[in-house]
Amino acid sequence: MKTQIHTISAPNDGSYDNEALSCSTIDISTHNGEPHGGLRGSNEFILSDSGKKVASDDQTGQLHLWLQRKAKSAFSEKMIKKRLPILRWLPQYNSTDAIGDLVAGITVGLTVIPQALAYAGIAGVPAAYGLYGSFLGCIVYIVFGSCKDVPMGPTAIASLLTFQTAGGNVGKAILLCFLSGVVELMMGILGLGFLVDFVSGPVSSGFTSAVSLIIVTSQVKDVLGISAKGTTFIEIWRNIFNDIHNVQVWDTFLGLTCIAVLLIMRIIAGLKVGPADDELKSKNHRIINKVMWLVGTSRNAILVVVCGAIGYTFQSSAAAPFKLIGDIPPGLPSFMAPPFSLTANETMSGHEESFMDMVSSLGSGLMVVPLIALMENIAICKAFSNGKPVDATQELIAIGLANIANSFVQGFPGTGSLSRSAVNNASGVRTPMGNIYTMGLVVLSLLFFTPYFSYIPKASLAAVIIAAVVFMVEVKVVKPMWRTKKSDLIPGLGTFIACLALPLEMGILFGVGLNVVFILYHAARPKISVERLTSPGGAEYLIITPDRCLIFPSVDYVRNLVTKQSIRQSLPVVIDCSHVYGADFTAATVIDSITQD
Repeated sequence: MKTQIHTISAPNDGSYDNEALSCSTIDISTHNGEPHGGLRGSNEFILSDSGKKVASDDQTGQLHLWLQRKAKSAFSEKMIKKRLPILRWLPQYNSTDAIGDLVAGITVGLTVIPQALAYAGIAGVPAAYGLYGSFLGCIVYIVFGSCKDVPMGPTAIASLLTFQTAGGNVGKAILLCFLSGVVELMMGILGLGFLVDFVSGPVSSGFTSAVSLIIVTSQVKDVLGISAKGTTFIEIWRNIFNDIHNVQVWDTFLGLTCIAVLLIMRIIAGLKVGPADDELKSKNHRIINKVMWLVGTSRNAILVVVCGAIGYTFQSSAAAPFKLIGDIPPGLPSFMAPPFSLTANETMSGHEESFMDMVSSLGSGLMVVPLIALMENIAICKAFSNGKPVDATQELIAIGLANIANSFVQGFPGTGSLSRSAVNNASGVRTPMGNIYTMGLVVLSLLFFTPYFSYIPKASLAAVIIAAVVFMVEVKVVKPMWRTKKSDLIPGLGTFIACLALPLEMGILFGVGLNVVFILYHAARPKISVERLTSPGGAEYLIITPDRCLIFPSVDYVRNLVTKQSIRQSLPVVIDCSHVYGADFTAATVIDSITQD
């Protein structure tokens, strides 16, 4: 069978002959000797929605048409409901949803209050600022959030990144919250949610595990009652050993006891009494199981209240053996813009800092914090989406607006928390409205209970963090990686070690870089099958089949292999390019060289 290739020459007037008409069953007579009745197509004009012609070289007209299409799409009912998810579920909201959200919201609120106080310590700011970043963003997420299980607020990873970026300066932490929100919002508007896809599972696991160990390490000093500052894993441990002779016995005893109690209560939350089949359980069995679950879930709040009472008892006797978190200003924070400059009294150096100075000092954290916040949030959405697609763009918009709002009430950067999301889901949350009850508890605590928070021992808050974060070390993923693809362990372990030894942003970049190297290596070394076949005429030949496109890193490898096989077996070579879906200039040049060879 022969294949004929026809070339079509375009006339100088920019039109072309419609050759498809030659195959038509419609009888079209010639007109003045021109084929197809003189019917010709044109590439000179674009037909607009209004029916008007716009010249193809009219850049202004094309831009105007593009803007029209975007505006029409942006203000369509479908897009409005997509960007304001509350419009989808609020009209169907009922009493069953309200009860589920109420129970879940209160349960999460009892979890977020002690965590917010503790995470403020990780961020290096006073404890009150953890609560400041835990209520206004919840309202914003109700309107713009697409996942019912996400409770907006401070997280362990975001707090550690805040400390490493802002260095414990309150003004810079608040500005970081604002700028992170702006970056996240702009990424959402520009549709850059796909960037999180460049962080693979092994890199994400290595990063999360390293961060968990760094956070645990940062809290060891409060359990031991000593002073040990630092930003990296190695630096913190070096300072701990240098100050180990100042260990406070009572702080250490309280901290270790609290960790043990929290771990035991965590086990209690998962225990069940009665028959294994829920339908066979009696009413008493269900009540006992529910009480055990509530006690285990609210373990942080229970522990903090008990330790606060102990701290108050010793404080009133003027013989407190524990280090307490100190005074927390009562009432809600003032609603005002984040600081865009710092006075000499507000800086570590004693010099005034302008907005540009502050931005310069925040450095790469302005990109790392938003990306890691997105990673955390998307991980939560995927974990509880039951296989449904996750809109990363909408989540960027939601957490971006939430962080911008939090910055106006002196909050530091936050996102969705995996531990609180698990509690939210297990508590039966039905819609994002559960956030409003969590917000209500935080507001009540700021208005009425802050004077009592000052009696909470630092060791108990450190225990809360350690008992929660230690389970974020993802040891369980090592075995599946080893069984499926052992090479995935290299970027995972590389990221883990780099994050422990270097600043976190350098560690995550190192992990992503390792992934890119592996991708480039596979592109440069395609799998090639070599078969010895015989043609119908009886001539033997080699058929070589690459499994992917030929681009510049791989062409020399393919050329050498083709030449080697041809010389070794003294046979003609046929290259099967059915799997080659693309080739660049370098590949074309090398293929020409192979032909000459």
